[in-house]
This record gives sequence, C-alpha cells and structure tokens, in this order.
Amino acid sequence: MSKLPLLPPDDLPPAEVTKLDGMLHLEFEQSTGRCFYQSCDRITQALLAHCQWYLTSNATALMLIIDCPDIVSYWHIVSNIPQLGNRLERFTSNAKIRVYPPFGKGMPFEIGVNEISAYRDWL
Repeated sequence: MSKLPLLPPDDLPPAEVTKLDGMLHLEFEQSTGRCFYQSCDRITQALLAHCQWYLTSNATALMLIIDCPDIVSYWHIVSNIPQLGNRLERFTSNAKIRVYPPFGKGMPFEIGVNEISAYRDWL
C-alpha cells in the first residue's frame, strides 16, 4: 500500500509554518470568537463578559477557554455549559470547553461538546 498523500500538493499543509500563517491563524481564532459571542444569548454574553475568555484551535479541535475571576462566576459558567456547547457545536462538533476556577480554588473543568448531553442529565 502506498503512503503517498491522496491530496494534490496545493491542498497539503505547508512544509514549514511562516509568520503569515501564524497571523492568519490568530485572525481566524479572533473572528471565530466574535462570531461565537454574537451567536450567544444576552445572559451568556453577560457571563462571558465577566470572565476572561477566548477561542483557540489546533489541527483537531476548537477550544473555548474561560478563566473565571471568582467562584460565583465559575458556578454560573459551569451551569451554563449546555448553552455554551450548543453555540460551539454550530462551528464544529469537535469542540471542547475548559473552565478555570479562581486561582487556588480547584482544577479546571473540561468537557467535549459531544459529552454535554450526559453532563446535562447530571445537572
């Protein structure tokens, strides 16, 4: 069996990543973040506005990172995971959410969008 790529050369990833590739990737993450935020309802937008958050991506997944300033915000965000997942799923079913509690208040909570239905039943 041949190990040659099945895609034409123009469709393969570049041999090396350039500064322009990095800038385009950053622009992609920022514009995806804006679209995600605008797709959220007002309550979710207010929750996100109270925290530090951003979207990041790699070759396999889109990840929403949320850093909560206090335990009340953390609780509200974690309670809102189904709504956040619903909005992320519009971009990809391969998305994940990671929520950081305030420093010293525990470990980050991480869940895949495809796992949220089980989480919703647990709430």
